[in-house]
Amino acid sequence: MPHDLLIGTYTERLPHVDGHAEGLLAARFDGTEVSAVSVAARVRNPSWVAATDDGSRVYAVSETGPDGEVVAFARSEDGVLTGLGGTSSGGADPAHLALHPSGRRLIAGTYSGGSVSVFALDGDGSIGARTGFVQHDGRGPDDARQEAPHVHQLGVDPETGDVVVVDLGLGEVRWYALDEEGALALRPEATLSSGAAGPRHLAFHPDGRHAFVVNELDSTLDVLRRDGDRFVRVSTVSTRAAGAAGENLPAAVRVTGDGSTVLATNRGDDTIAVFSFDADVSRAVLVATEPARGRSPRDLVIAPEGDRVLAACQDSDEVTVFAFDPRTRALRFLAASPVATPVCLTFV
Repeated sequence: MPHDLLIGTYTERLPHVDGHAEGLLAARFDGTEVSAVSVAARVRNPSWVAATDDGSRVYAVSETGPDGEVVAFARSEDGVLTGLGGTSSGGADPAHLALHPSGRRLIAGTYSGGSVSVFALDGDGSIGARTGFVQHDGRGPDDARQEAPHVHQLGVDPETGDVVVVDLGLGEVRWYALDEEGALALRPEATLSSGAAGPRHLAFHPDGRHAFVVNELDSTLDVLRRDGDRFVRVSTVSTRAAGAAGENLPAAVRVTGDGSTVLATNRGDDTIAVFSFDADVSRAVLVATEPARGRSPRDLVIAPEGDRVLAACQDSDEVTVFAFDPRTRALRFLAASPVATPVCLTFV
């Protein structure tokens, strides 16, 4: 069935991207291609977008410096966005944000700023007071990419409610307790060090017992298993096909609804890595690397029905669409739809 899609983009040329979109985009997905692409809101570099489950509220970062912004919108039944205002992200270049499952908090992280902020959400969905803030300090072992903290992604642990922060610059995944007032407290015993691997994004398995971290700097996928009130790394596997050479920077990681398949994007190889996953033995195996049919696949999403996969190919200005067979894990290319500098895909 058709679905509405919001597409995060870059609107400006930056050192890592030739951004030339006009803002936050809206589109339709009919199961085969992305169409009816239009500008939903004129936001500078809305590189990450999140929406409430019912699609009535939308939040986006504005990845700018020296201080970025987090912006909110009400979304009507016919998909029109109405601005609800914005607020400082608490640091330069916000790269990610997430809605707390309670619906009462918005959490945002800044890449260049290396910070995490928690905001209260007002009854109408607008962004209220900042209730929590942490500033990361330090560096990782890679002098070029880990010279400072770089918060790249964050989310909420489905079992504990802790805020999970993936910091590529420090080479760490940190767990923070979130109290009733919205303040954050580091749980140092739960911190997972990845060092020069450069952790970028994390995805939880539907069972809540496992999680997966895609590492940008060494092209690997870590399998994590819950051990009491923390996670431990149990295995690591490459995201690249045997014999692959040259620079490669993985970006997105997603898990299918049944938990049996993990998908990750490779920028450089320009492929989608397909892993089988056996939760009984906590083991991921790379079973295929499918050409993304576009350059620099930055984000990847699985359609609500579970039988389509979409990749946002940042450097070739297109969203590519694949049919996905959950039984065989095969990806079959269907279409490439023109979209300016797409970097985030969100179904609403």
